[in-house]
Amino acid sequence: MANRRPAETVMHLSRLGSLHQCRLSFMRQLTRRMAREHWTFSRGVFDINDAGVGHAVYTAQGPDHAYSLVAFSHDLPPEMRSDRVIATAWDATFTLFDGVPTEDDIARLEKNIPLQEAGRVTQSELSVSRANRSVRLWDHFVERLSQGHQPDIEKVEAVGYLMRTTAVYGSGKLGAADREIIANRPEMHAPFQAEMLSVFLTRWFVRDLVNHMAKARGGEKAVPLTSDIAGRLGIGNSTGLGMAPYIINHPVLFNNWMAAREEAIARVRSVAKADDDKIAEFKSVLARSLKSIERWTSEHPIQIDKLAALSQDMDHLQSHLSNTDLSDPTPWGSLMVWAAGALSEEGQELLASLILEPYGELVDDLGATMADETPDAFIIDGTMPVGNVRALIEDTFGWALSLDWSEEQNCAGAWYVSEEKLEPRLGNRFEEPIADFEQPLAPARDAAAAHHDLSQWASEAEVSTFLAKHPEHRHTIRRAQISNRVPYSEIRSNTIAADMLPIDMLRAKLSFFGATHFDPRSDRWVRICMYSGAPYPSELTSANADMWVYPEVTA
Repeated sequence: MANRRPAETVMHLSRLGSLHQCRLSFMRQLTRRMAREHWTFSRGVFDINDAGVGHAVYTAQGPDHAYSLVAFSHDLPPEMRSDRVIATAWDATFTLFDGVPTEDDIARLEKNIPLQEAGRVTQSELSVSRANRSVRLWDHFVERLSQGHQPDIEKVEAVGYLMRTTAVYGSGKLGAADREIIANRPEMHAPFQAEMLSVFLTRWFVRDLVNHMAKARGGEKAVPLTSDIAGRLGIGNSTGLGMAPYIINHPVLFNNWMAAREEAIARVRSVAKADDDKIAEFKSVLARSLKSIERWTSEHPIQIDKLAALSQDMDHLQSHLSNTDLSDPTPWGSLMVWAAGALSEEGQELLASLILEPYGELVDDLGATMADETPDAFIIDGTMPVGNVRALIEDTFGWALSLDWSEEQNCAGAWYVSEEKLEPRLGNRFEEPIADFEQPLAPARDAAAAHHDLSQWASEAEVSTFLAKHPEHRHTIRRAQISNRVPYSEIRSNTIAADMLPIDMLRAKLSFFGATHFDPRSDRWVRICMYSGAPYPSELTSANADMWVYPEVTA
């Protein structure tokens, strides 16, 4: 068995900000399961008027539980449309209801879901979300369809979605059900399955809504979207700083995601010989991935440069493959070794995802390991000797101990929580009066401070005695002990450096969701696309439940 890549290689922010979706992505885990278990889907309610205002209910029935998306469509004035978290109105609002809602449930939800944070929900609701139309595309679709014509395919590919969510809240947010309520259900065991199901059903609603509004405008002349164009549409998402600290605040959970991915890569790298059908499948998915890269556009300089490097990487990869015999021993391991020296991190991580595709039988079981089932992980072992704690800090944060943490470039950032929306924000401590409100989101700096104080103590002293004198280091000692059990728990980069890019944290998390076509709008928020190319519920089969993420290549 090949060894996993070490944390000091993969846990830098620049590499985490270059991750791509893969077989273990949460969207693909969900669609594979729903097809395998023969879930059924129905639209129980579609009570929406010609102006596009009303509600609808879409139900997904699994082997043991039903889940219903309750969607509310609104007439939103253009001046109120905003992707910012401080928005108070949206084109559509949603909840994923546990079961099938009654009329009374819908009446209650109608008074609360459109209000989002200002509303009240119960543990019958598993997620709460909202979305805005893509102004560039929505009116074009409605007008073209109403006149009996399909939309311009180039406009479809340029944007990729008709609506984008600005938040999909679950796990107790806004009063919705805590994860513990559903975590033991097989279909909800993997992370974020309720949220991914909500988005999957939202995409169905958006297709129905645009067809409905085109019919209302055009009458008998109107035509519905073709399956080809509808299939290309995903659900957009705008994600900002609020999500960035997640991978810092959930060290065990993020370790489990990274460990599963790295174990999958290691398993495939260790394959002694690739069968002809596996080689052919890899080359096929590579060709389809190239098509996806062609459709990936961005207006942000950082991503423009990364896309240029990725395009060049793919040229290098194809040239290398033309002179490489994948029938040689351990071909995938050799390919990854070559990539480490020949490709950018963006290209290396795409290749790492691609080599997994032919080997579902070898890696898909790792999806079951990605949840966090260790509620006692955050308990500090007070009997651990101070010397052992110092060694743990040196192992994980050795790179940070030599930094001068008083230099502005190393400590300019300060994470805090906004008073208005209770959302994480990042400011400059030398330009704003925020230092007093700083959140513990600088593990490297705090580890260096704890290590300095620990060095004044005898190695054999118990760390509980140290913490009685220095309670400010409790969170660092906790993280150090966690890192002893879960090696991918800590980012090996400075999260408060002046040049740190929060979008790297966002992409790391979103790649595990299964997002594609990352489009940073600044260094602090990013737009993505979800479920582009996926079958709609009525079309879902075992044959199309997985590889939909890669566009088909036509001759």
